[in-house]
Amino acid sequence: MSDRTTTGTAAAVAGPLLLGVRHHGPGSARAVRAALDGARPAAVLIEGPPEGDALLPLAADPQMRPPVALLAHAVDDPGRAAFWPLAEFSPEWVALRWALAHDVPVRFIDLPATHSLALKEPVGDQPGEQPGEETALAPGGEEATPRVDPIRVLAETAGYDDPERWWEDVVEHRSPAADATADALAPFTALAEAMTALREAYGDGGHPRDAVREAYMRIQLRTARKEFGDGVAVVCGAWHVPALAARTTLAADRALLKGLPKVKAEMTWVPWTHRRLARHSGYGAGIDSPGWYGHLFGAADRPIERWMTKVAGLLREEDRFVSTAHVIEAVRLAETLVAMRGRPLAGLSETTDAVRAVMCEGSDVPLALIQDRLVVGETLGEVPDSAPAVPLQRDLTRSQRTLRLKPEALERELDLDLRKETDAARSRLLHRLRLLSIGWGEPSEGRGSTGTFRESWRLRWEPELHVRVAEAGVWGTTVATAATAKAESQALAATALSEVTALAEHCLLAGLPEALPVVMKALADRAALDADVGHLADALPALARSLRYGDVRSTDTAALAEVAAGLAERICVGLPPACTGLDADGAEALRRQVDGVHSAIGLLVAGATPAEAEAEAEATPAEAEAAPVEAGAEAGAEAGAEAGAEATPAGGLRDRWGAVLRKLAGRDTVAGIIRGRATRLLLDEGRLTEDEAARLMGLALSPGTPPTDAAAWIEGFVGGASGGGMLLVHDERLLSLVDAWLTGVPADTFTDVLPLLRRTFSAYEPGVRRTLGELVRRGPVPEGARNDGTDHAYPGFGPGLDADRADAVEPVLHLLLGRTPVPVEASA
Repeated sequence: MSDRTTTGTAAAVAGPLLLGVRHHGPGSARAVRAALDGARPAAVLIEGPPEGDALLPLAADPQMRPPVALLAHAVDDPGRAAFWPLAEFSPEWVALRWALAHDVPVRFIDLPATHSLALKEPVGDQPGEQPGEETALAPGGEEATPRVDPIRVLAETAGYDDPERWWEDVVEHRSPAADATADALAPFTALAEAMTALREAYGDGGHPRDAVREAYMRIQLRTARKEFGDGVAVVCGAWHVPALAARTTLAADRALLKGLPKVKAEMTWVPWTHRRLARHSGYGAGIDSPGWYGHLFGAADRPIERWMTKVAGLLREEDRFVSTAHVIEAVRLAETLVAMRGRPLAGLSETTDAVRAVMCEGSDVPLALIQDRLVVGETLGEVPDSAPAVPLQRDLTRSQRTLRLKPEALERELDLDLRKETDAARSRLLHRLRLLSIGWGEPSEGRGSTGTFRESWRLRWEPELHVRVAEAGVWGTTVATAATAKAESQALAATALSEVTALAEHCLLAGLPEALPVVMKALADRAALDADVGHLADALPALARSLRYGDVRSTDTAALAEVAAGLAERICVGLPPACTGLDADGAEALRRQVDGVHSAIGLLVAGATPAEAEAEAEATPAEAEAAPVEAGAEAGAEAGAEAGAEATPAGGLRDRWGAVLRKLAGRDTVAGIIRGRATRLLLDEGRLTEDEAARLMGLALSPGTPPTDAAAWIEGFVGGASGGGMLLVHDERLLSLVDAWLTGVPADTFTDVLPLLRRTFSAYEPGVRRTLGELVRRGPVPEGARNDGTDHAYPGFGPGLDADRADAVEPVLHLLLGRTPVPVEASA
């Protein structure tokens, strides 16, 4: 067998035809097509994993639409995976389609994925990946020479400061079709000579594992030449051409491959995106502008005019005024810039400068949209149904088609109405995928909120989700069975109560009734063993939300309701002792837990049946509502407990919790922020009169209370997003108490309470802060200054009714509600 090789003088020269390319280059792709048309090789060999040979015929399927990628993953460890992406303008894709169209044998000849996946370090470059400048590791782990970027070296040698611009000038913008007399192999000859000089100067260029890959490729090339003769074409990265043309022995190449580790690997085609072809994202393929390159490859003539037309169309879709005259002027400006800069054709920099000046009026804001939508692009490829896939992927694909949820590369919002059967099924699918760590959709804030009959999602399909699907395939062959199995496994492995409650919530959202018995048993076991009130308080809100979700989705949650009621009872018993002896951070954390428990109990009571609600009304004693806050707080708690024992779980729970809040509000040993919060919750629930609230505030702000404790009480009462600012605006007694206390704080302690006060009042809306400032600046109205018979300290605010102001608002309320005003005589 002859070792002579052909890199580009004439097709008739003996030896294999080595076509060195830059991965994902439209110029290289056009040159490869022209070279193959001229040489008509007997076989085509392509840099890629040989396991993909069985999948090559699928490239001719009408359903196959690039960008796509070969995905290889280890069978026993699906997370160990690698991609070989191919775009329409990739030279490898062009060579593959040419071979299939001309019925020419085609094979992959790179190192098998069974070896590359087993190696700790990546083996060489994936298609489209150029050698970077980071430091490589030699096979033994020692630091090797810095990696060399051959394109950058050649560009700098030619006097260019931008390697992309140099490559565009010498390759991408020079089409072989432009000159019928041009030698189609000339570009490959020149590039091979350049790479040979670089390999002589830099050796492996910081890629020590390339020697292994190139040894395997030389062995495959020898095998093909024995089978097809010298009429073999090889499409590979230009960096490898000198190594494939080198004279070596078969024994030497086999010695380099001896002892390579192996894993069992599987391979398939998966859709890819233009965004994932970009160098900066995920499994980058080495190009910054795949949308621009795709345009150059697809535009047979007048590429600049066609590009400017695309840009104009995009800007018009965004309601920007762009006329035909703008397009003509932008093209002329780009051509002028080309002449001034001495380039053969307008590149991306010239077109961008022209668009900025003519269509964007010098603004870079519209350019960001053009960069995202056109220069990079959001194209998502497609693969045929006959492509191999794990059973879980096939079930997911069927579900996507049934529910009309097409995977898209562009992020989009999806609003679901859970009262509709299709939307409810979509919600279950998305929640099951989240449970399986397949992040296709993420819940978002939309028209609906979590726990209601509406849900909002942000959907965006990323190519690497195929790896997540393969990883999740160990749990089952369908999405439902896989999610059920994983939920059961997580329930058995969970060590914290909050983990199990969150899992129960996920199971209800995902509609996994088969997993609920295991999860509920784990939940009951953890709840029985956990005596930490903080853990119970963290767990209860998730259970309450789950009950609400079960109601919306018509799920049986009777067992969950029993566990939630038991947790709530234990919290009512253990919370008061837990609120004593806390530092500032602990008190703040417990205050948040009190808020969460209060909201959760509200959901539990709201979800009670009509019979439970009636029992609550009958079992609530009047004494519980009017129980003394100070010395009689314990008696009120006992009364509430007795009422709760007689009522149903939902009916008595509200009174038990109200008694607990009274106990917290009246104990001096409880942290100030918790006492203030408990008082506020009682006031909002109508279990505390305004006079009682004012009296409690007066006690908390009395001269005998340390200023820091008083400030903490204020923060608990009116702090955060609880509407405390409006409470001060409309209740002049509370505002007067806060004002009097604040003005009486000694100067030496004022700096200690200032951070607490700033944190409290900074959370208010600007309008509320402004109104409070105006009221405080105005000061109290002297007694007798008002002639309306009231004793308000601040004019226009107070608990009394201002009839004139109410009458002025009434017509507006009727207009908003769409009701006809009732005449005064009729209402009387």
